[in-house]
Amino acid sequence: MKGTPRALAGFCVLLVSIQAQAGDEGKPVYSNGGANPAAMACGTCHGADALGLPAAGFPRLAGLPAAYTGKQLQDFRSGSRANPVMQPIAAALSDAEIQQVSAMLADLPAPKTALVGRADDAASVGAELALRGAWARNVPECVACHGPGGVGVGTAFPPLAGQSAAYLAAQLDAWRQGTRKNDPNDLMGHVARALDDNEVKAVAEYFAGLGSQEVTP
Repeated sequence: MKGTPRALAGFCVLLVSIQAQAGDEGKPVYSNGGANPAAMACGTCHGADALGLPAAGFPRLAGLPAAYTGKQLQDFRSGSRANPVMQPIAAALSDAEIQQVSAMLADLPAPKTALVGRADDAASVGAELALRGAWARNVPECVACHGPGGVGVGTAFPPLAGQSAAYLAAQLDAWRQGTRKNDPNDLMGHVARALDDNEVKAVAEYFAGLGSQEVTP
């Protein structure tokens, strides 16, 4: 096994270099669109800094894991995540372009948010659902999967904090209606269908509010 550490170090450097190259190649896709004219520039709707356009309901993409973003684009293609705007755009992107733009977005800085969890006070309906859940209806707390403060966990559970209330509520409604069904074992479908309109609005506003708070390093 002599020389293995050196070989492993070399592989790691190569992997980082490949990821950085993919991110650089993703910049023109994000800013100008894909090779297919139907693949519009992402920045048109998601903003030049990829922090989204809250008033229009377009989400933040900056800082999302590359594997998560790539899967969502593939799901838009297949229709398992239905969206009349994103489906034709995703269908027009090549596999390489999806990989490149996903890597580029993952490298962008995400907003810092407060890391609140079950031990913190829940002084509103939205906070109660986010931090405690509604276990009488078999609804787990959001932070159980999405992490403290809804900062996201791994590639399966995206950040909630830092997204707009309009976007979060729209996604919960999509799961309630069955137009979005691209999560494992229909977990989010079960959660969303157990919430009423006021609860959807409350929990969406709670996580949107966390993303607007200033966090001291």
